[in-house]
Amino acid sequence: MHIDLSGKTALVTGSTQGIGAAIATGLARAGARVAVNGRTAESVDRARERIAADHPGADLVAAPGDLTGDDGLARVLEAVPAVDVLVNNLGVFGARPALEITDEEWRRYFEVNVLTAVRTTRAYLPGMTAGSWGRVLNIASDSAVVVPAEMIHYGMTKTALLSVTRGFAKEAAGTGVTVNSVIAGPTHTGGVEDFVYELVDRDLPWEEAQRVFMREHRPMSLIQRLIEPEEIANMVVYLASPLASATTGGALRVDGGYVDSILP
Repeated sequence: MHIDLSGKTALVTGSTQGIGAAIATGLARAGARVAVNGRTAESVDRARERIAADHPGADLVAAPGDLTGDDGLARVLEAVPAVDVLVNNLGVFGARPALEITDEEWRRYFEVNVLTAVRTTRAYLPGMTAGSWGRVLNIASDSAVVVPAEMIHYGMTKTALLSVTRGFAKEAAGTGVTVNSVIAGPTHTGGVEDFVYELVDRDLPWEEAQRVFMREHRPMSLIQRLIEPEEIANMVVYLASPLASATTGGALRVDGGYVDSILP
């Protein structure tokens, strides 16, 4: 299967590290012009340098801006006024006992994990529908379906993102634009390493800590390991391509079989 995104422009929010960086790299490898987003110009430039070092000739655009505010969105829109592929990857997570989550934290998680995706979709979807082609991809989580007791505020936002995705897919019906969610399972990133060590003994070596975490906190995983960011990126690149033209309004799992369901 050959995926060619030459001539397409993609924006990946929160793409300076982790899953977002892997997605930006995968889209660039497929030939897309990729806008890299982060809160600061410095973090964006470092990410672009890393991607370009691995893929010389990659067409990378700097699109710094904090998407939780109007000013940040305006900066991103100035850098990349129109896109063919929008990947809403930006998100925050962390463990917190349910009764200790403050109103401020509830609002912050909803603002970052849900409303930033709404804002960018609202900004870019009209241009896609006018051109009769486009892809909106929201990076969700297994926590949307199997809400973890240690971070229900995070799970709530990812459940909301599935609803947002389905709603915007209906808005784009019949236009040639598809809107989908990707349900990422427990994934190996720097941030997740920190999260794992919030739940298991910090003195354990990483490989052992990962096994303990999966056994005690994510026992339903069928692959019994953390997913690598590139594995998430592979699904996103496919869904961003013309090959996925009949897939829309869906929530597609790259979760290592963690969600106990026979449906996607």
